[in-house]
Amino acid sequence: MKRLLIALGLSAAATAALAAPPKPLFADDQPIHITIKGPISRFASSEDRKNTFPATITSGTDNLPAQLSPRGITRLRKDTCDFPPMRVDFTGNPPATSIFAGQNRLKLVTHCQSNPGFQQYVLLEYATYRLYNLLSPMSFRVRLAQVDYVEDSGKTGTSRLGFFIEDLGDVAHRNEMKEAQVGARIPVANLNPSDAARFAVFQYMISNLDWAMQAGPEGDACCHNSRLISASAAPPWTTVPYDFDYSGLVDAPYAAPPEGISVSSVKMRRYRGFCRHNAEALKAAADIRAQKAAMMAVFTQIPQLAESTRKKATAFLDRSFNDIATDDAVTKNLLKTCVN
Repeated sequence: MKRLLIALGLSAAATAALAAPPKPLFADDQPIHITIKGPISRFASSEDRKNTFPATITSGTDNLPAQLSPRGITRLRKDTCDFPPMRVDFTGNPPATSIFAGQNRLKLVTHCQSNPGFQQYVLLEYATYRLYNLLSPMSFRVRLAQVDYVEDSGKTGTSRLGFFIEDLGDVAHRNEMKEAQVGARIPVANLNPSDAARFAVFQYMISNLDWAMQAGPEGDACCHNSRLISASAAPPWTTVPYDFDYSGLVDAPYAAPPEGISVSSVKMRRYRGFCRHNAEALKAAADIRAQKAAMMAVFTQIPQLAESTRKKATAFLDRSFNDIATDDAVTKNLLKTCVN
């Protein structure tokens, strides 16, 4: 029944109640406090950033063995981040009593630079995931973490906020769906129209152009900063977005518009949804309008988000609500640049 309701394009409010609960790590929004002990300096300074490093993740009384590996694309480069994003692979099954119960492999978004100001970019990207959670249960849950980094020698290093991102398999499982197995490029006709339209309207609102629903980067699998899930092995596929650091809402200092798109700044909005989904885009915009108060409230719930950052972010997002205030506004401001 749930699969049928999702396929019929019911609102997020209707489908959210039907989604299975997430695993313990993502069942709560309260920040957790963990320690990662290992060769932290070597992890950050690894020449090719392709190595893996043994470490221990401590949470409460749990000491969990793991392997750490740098990850990412832009943030993997040393000229962008002193400290790259991290992939955590647990080398044993965390106990049932652990906050990490049921987890095998996780992405951890880190602070990128030692400059304390970079914490605000982490928090804004975390908030962006939370915004999309309000619109659909077919989205990546996130969990904020205060991470103490400790060297093998026991020397205490830095302590910074980061956040874990739910595994795609778990997103699919709690929605009674599966990860889609696709090639490098897929036809637009294989996308669920309602989900694709919601995806595109949301990306417009946060002013993010760094994504593709149809294909991945050259030489990579589909899709760019999005993943596909479906109720079966066959289409239609739901596209689930991630990586929002290139959005105007986050406004990271290294963010720039993708090549081939004629905007001069990541803060310039441009709609890139498909024209065949215009009717669904109007419905998606109406659903998002109904969530405005809840979406704005997210920014008041983020610990350590500076008041100046909150005001700037909410003002930026509020302007996008003006752009979708009515169906006529959506047609004028968004659909005129839809992609055929």
